[in-house]
Amino acid sequence: MMVEERVAQMVARLKDGEHRITPQRLAIFKILASSAGHPSAETIYGALLKEYPTMSLATVYKTLAFLKQEGEVLELQFSDLGNRYDGNKPYPHPHIICTGCGEIVDPCLFDLNDITQKMMAETGFTIVAHRLDFYGLCPECQQKNLNDLAG
Repeated sequence: MMVEERVAQMVARLKDGEHRITPQRLAIFKILASSAGHPSAETIYGALLKEYPTMSLATVYKTLAFLKQEGEVLELQFSDLGNRYDGNKPYPHPHIICTGCGEIVDPCLFDLNDITQKMMAETGFTIVAHRLDFYGLCPECQQKNLNDLAG
């Protein structure tokens, strides 16, 4: 999905709820929709501070909380990385997290819906949410470790 389409979806959700579309909120939507990674609230705030010097970090957090409540952003909670947000895929999907630098990648390996259906059939549970994370070292951190060992 293109950035413009994703931003339009978020804007439509706000309008449906009769919420105001402020320039700051729109800028937050654009960062979430265009981010290949999973930014933190602080990263979003830092990226927008120059353009919106009067914006507070609380504005970013409130906007993210609203988007999460509306199902328009996926919040990933980590004890060591802090919370990160995915505005491109606001539904459960697997992640690969680098234990070196904290980079988060969305692999396109398989469909979790099949696994979810099998888990429900096997256990009798009604699954309402799930999370699948893989941890390892990204190629850059692997190379850095090799250079550190050689150096």
